[in-house]
Order: sequence, then structure tokens, then C-alpha cells
Amino acid sequence: MTDLDQFIAGLPKAELHLHIEGSLEPELMFELAQRNGVAIPYASVEEVRAAYDFSNLQDFLDIYYAGADVLRTRADFHDLAMAYFARAAADGVLHAEIMFDPQTHTDRGIAFEEVIEGLLSAMAAAEVEYGVTSQLILSFLRHLSEDAAFATLEMAGPWLDRIAAVGLDSSEVGHPPAKFARVFAAARARGLRITAHAGEEGPPAYVHEALDMLGVDRIDHGNRALEDEALVARLAQEGMTLTVCPLSNLKLCVVADLADHPLDRMLAAGLKATVNSDDPAYFGGYVADNYRAVARARGLSRGDLVTLARNSFTGSFLPPEVVARHLETLDAYAAG
Repeated sequence: MTDLDQFIAGLPKAELHLHIEGSLEPELMFELAQRNGVAIPYASVEEVRAAYDFSNLQDFLDIYYAGADVLRTRADFHDLAMAYFARAAADGVLHAEIMFDPQTHTDRGIAFEEVIEGLLSAMAAAEVEYGVTSQLILSFLRHLSEDAAFATLEMAGPWLDRIAAVGLDSSEVGHPPAKFARVFAAARARGLRITAHAGEEGPPAYVHEALDMLGVDRIDHGNRALEDEALVARLAQEGMTLTVCPLSNLKLCVVADLADHPLDRMLAAGLKATVNSDDPAYFGGYVADNYRAVARARGLSRGDLVTLARNSFTGSFLPPEVVARHLETLDAYAAG
């Protein structure tokens, strides 16, 4: 392990863009399929891993939703999240804001309660076992209707005090943020924070819509915002956090090579970028892997890495006093 690897592994950080269903490793998929008697078209873990090979967002989503079918009980969701938290803790993550897609599960007959109670039990256990705090983001599937999103928001009612925010994910192209303006307004009225995927495959106009029509507190991805100079200036002026996912961008061909990744240009433009793993089981790495890969590809300095980690805390949905404590820990690490 190089000095840079060691520095990144120990760097105190938060992860703000993580789809918990996307942390389903092939070994756990195979185990849960056997546990629940779910037929999958793979004879071994190696065949599952080979299936995690795709070249665009839609191909990935097809595999992602098929894999989610092995998740049936609250014990499954607990085990899924605990496996993620173990990896996150080893990567220096002190706080994680994890997205979950209830519609992926309720639409196939799994009770909302099974999903969220399994995740909440793991979140509580991870804080005790690993010292990692976490918050939940309920993500709406944008390829479904806004009425379906409203139904999901209502379904979440008994647990809204344990959900920090709502998000918007799945197929971006053809499903602009404006499609969900009313349900996001309803979520805001219920006291939830707002985030949305925008500017990954979709155009800069989708980032504008996320800002103006959804009133987002942060933007997930946001790469294509760089195509619009006025938008870049606005994002910088407003201090809008971007949850950037380098290995995801490479795997889904948002960039052809990490040597072309815009992360350092984002920082240079004054954008509040962060580094995250998105769907790490499918994209080839957890958060420290993403830090290492983009740091090498773009020649990031230790100062850049500290800035990215700082942004991860200040861009979180944590209370200011908790953010301040994390920044003290980060500053002590950077000075040491």
C-alpha cells in the first residue's frame, strides 16, 4: 500500500451517494437466492460476477433490478446494509447517507415495512459496531409515474421521522426532474430534504430543473453541468454539493477514461464536489477505491483529497454541530 493509499484509507469522510441495493455483492446475491429459494440464471458466484458486465445505464439497471429480486425479508435488507457498513468503515467513512428504492421492492410484493425495518436495524447496529452514523434517502424511480411516487411517499408516512430526504434515480434520459415537481413539493412540506440525480446522462437542462423545479439541497452526479458556464457559476455561487461517482462514470461511459474525469476541473471552478461509490458492487469499487482511482488518474494532491472529504461533511444532512465535530477530526488528520 502506497503512502497515498494509506492517507485515503484513513481520511475521515462521509459518503453521500450510495444506493444500498447497488452494494449487493455477487456472493451475497447467491447466498440470498439460496436462502429464499429464488431462482436466478446463474450456477455460481463466478457466473453472477460475470453478469455484472455492462456498458450503459439501462443495461446496468436491468441487471440491478434482477439482482434485487433476491431481497425478500427484513433480514435480507439488514444483511445487505451491514455488509456495506463493514466496507465503509474500513474505508474511513464516519457517516453515510444511503439511498433505497422502495418501489423496486413494493412493486414485486415486498412490504415497505420489511425493507425499511431491515435497513434501520442495520443502521443502528453499524453505529454500535463500527461507529458509523447514517441517514436514509427514499429515492423515487423516475421511469415510473409521479402518481406512483406519491403513493410511495404516503406509504412511508409512519417512518418519515427516520427518513432524512427524498431523491430521484433510475433512467434519467426522457424523465426530467419537472415530471416530479409536485411530489417533491409534498416531500419538502413534510420536512424532508431534497436531492436528485441530474446531469449524469441527462443534459444540463435537467440540472436547471432540479434546482428550479425541485428545489434540491444537492445534486447527484452533475457532470454535464460543466457544459453550461452560467450553470457552473450558479452552482459555485450557491455552494451546491455535487455527489460525484468516478468509477460509476467510467463503468457507464459517462467518461471514456478516468484520465478525462472532470473532478479536478470541478474543484478548480469552485464547485463543491464530493467522491462517492454509487453502486459499488456493480461499478468495481467502494468509496476509498473511487478516491484512489481518481486521485491517480487526475493527479490530485492531498489538499484536494482533504477538500473533497470536507465537502462530504459540509454537504451532508447532518446538524451543523455534528458537521463541526467531523471537520475537527478531519483537520486533525490532515495536520498529522
